[in-house]
Amino acid sequence: MEKQIRTALISVYHKDGLEELLSALHSVGVKFISTGGTRSFIEQQGYECMAVETLTNYPSMLGGRVKTLHPAIFGGILARREQAEDRAELAKYRIPDIDLVIVDLYPFEDTVARGGSEEEIIEKIDIGGISLIRAAAKNFHDVLIVSSRNQYAGLIELINRNRGITTLAERKVYARRAFACSSAYDSAIFHYFDEGEQYAFRESFDQPKVLRYGENPHQRGQFFGNFEDYFDKLHGKEVSYNNLQDIDAGVKLISEFSAPTMAILKHNNACGCASRGTILEAWQAALAGDPVSAFGGVFVANTAIDMATAAEMDKLFFEVIVAPDYDNEALQLLTSKKNRIILVQKKPLHEAWQYRSMLGGVLVQQVDNRTEGAEDFRTVTNKKPTEDETDDMVFANKLVKHTKSNAITLVKDSQLLASGVGQTSRIDALRQAIEKARSFKFDLKGAVMASDAFFPFDDCVRTAAEAGISAIVQPGGSKKDQDSIDACNELGIAMVVTGNRHFKH
Repeated sequence: MEKQIRTALISVYHKDGLEELLSALHSVGVKFISTGGTRSFIEQQGYECMAVETLTNYPSMLGGRVKTLHPAIFGGILARREQAEDRAELAKYRIPDIDLVIVDLYPFEDTVARGGSEEEIIEKIDIGGISLIRAAAKNFHDVLIVSSRNQYAGLIELINRNRGITTLAERKVYARRAFACSSAYDSAIFHYFDEGEQYAFRESFDQPKVLRYGENPHQRGQFFGNFEDYFDKLHGKEVSYNNLQDIDAGVKLISEFSAPTMAILKHNNACGCASRGTILEAWQAALAGDPVSAFGGVFVANTAIDMATAAEMDKLFFEVIVAPDYDNEALQLLTSKKNRIILVQKKPLHEAWQYRSMLGGVLVQQVDNRTEGAEDFRTVTNKKPTEDETDDMVFANKLVKHTKSNAITLVKDSQLLASGVGQTSRIDALRQAIEKARSFKFDLKGAVMASDAFFPFDDCVRTAAEAGISAIVQPGGSKKDQDSIDACNELGIAMVVTGNRHFKH
């Protein structure tokens, strides 16, 4: 069903981009209705514009809070053109048809982001604009709604192509975009009032990033979020579903460390991680932790990548590298592989809540932002850990927090020697870690162990002692804690508890 645009109601906060749009509309004979600053702008461009007040016989009132909220406006938008009763009522009350509505909402989110006062923020909750959007979108059979200045270019192209005639399919597309706009706006307002309490689940993102595929090639995938807020992509192919998961896991892990640190991620777990005096030394130690799994991995650093480090990395195939910066020579070398994804992390992630789809719904929890330091350790054994052991336990505990449960990490000299990842029993996780460390010829004598949850039996302590591990950090809290403590005392191992579990399923 084709409709000719004859009359447009325009009410926008931002005027940029409007001049070209007005020209396109005027060229096909569209008449304008507006109010306030928008009307003044239209007239300044040399076009006639009917004042909303002329239709409503009411002035803008209450400091501009009430302008378009009137039957003379909403009747012209909501009237069903094919229904005789609606046409008769429009004629009776002398209400003109409105075929196009262009709205740019008050900048609520921007006002919140810049730290506006509560009074400023409340005044940026758009009432008339959001009502116009919903009304026009509801009546898409007859009305075209443009709900954002980001849509101006598409509208201009549509007008020029069809001389102001729109199809039902085109109007429905714009209606869909309008409801996406209104839901996102309402979500932003809700989050302001919710004050981080997560009283209800309301999230809304526009324009998802379409991914090559999902976790597997036969699955479709999309990313809803603001990737560009956190990262600049300098080079390489488009990030994939699995890349995004590894990037997320990697930057969260690397944020735990202040010394130059390199982490190598595979399937959301660190297969290598080390802190050293320089990023080159950190890279060499991280790679030594598992040079096999590093192939095709995701590399994440908390320090700028220099040429020496880039030269060593370039010897290995990898998917993604994330760092706060790159030397010019390093960047030139790393970009020599066309598909290699190179990202600059612009700012840390600041998330209060995390979400997971579950049973047709959404599982919500606070982000695990707790990280234990040496001051949080409570020694429960006769033997106290040395200063070096304590430093390594802090390092190991950070790693185990970001490792899939059941998890064990083995660390020595601020280097991940091996992990036991995602096992169904803790003793299996420990055995996996020990076997892996030995396969890369690591000497576990004097290494420390971190567990993401308590030990229900003393078998892990005894197995660790046999491997040469000298200190253990774990949350504690088992009814049988004393069994493990007694085993440590018997075998000469130091044990500290943190009181905080770090499951990651």
